[in-house]
Amino acid sequence: MISMPESIVPDTSGGIMELLAISVGGEEFYVPVMQVREIRAWTEPTPLPHSDPAIAGVINLRGTVLLIIDLSRALAITATPGDTRPVIVVVETRGRPAGLLVDRVLDIIALPAASLEPAPAIPSRSGAPGLAALALHQGRLLRILNLLTLLPDGSGDVA
Repeated sequence: MISMPESIVPDTSGGIMELLAISVGGEEFYVPVMQVREIRAWTEPTPLPHSDPAIAGVINLRGTVLLIIDLSRALAITATPGDTRPVIVVVETRGRPAGLLVDRVLDIIALPAASLEPAPAIPSRSGAPGLAALALHQGRLLRILNLLTLLPDGSGDVA
């Protein structure tokens, strides 16, 4: 069996994994639905001084301060001008919630967990891989994000 990062947790009830398709800078990425808590309309974050450039700031989410990560900056993708309406996808991993700033939410797909392949080891500026896995689905290669490396670790640093 292929070892997957902790950030990929397939549904063991039937070996099916549901993924949320998102658009960032005109490119498609996928997040495991089990890690998505909600999808929110755009709210302007309050910037945090001296923070990592990928951190857009914080918002008030029902009385809780929620860190917002600009996924285009975290993935080093050039934003494309267009008629996109930013969306915040609230995710949680290891008990820590965060918001991902994305251009659009596209769809939810289900695929066999066995179709996941580990992402190749690609050097990144943080040293941590941004992708957890790849999957071939209906002739397309799906890029599944590794939220453990994209979200801040316990120290407040973006991993």
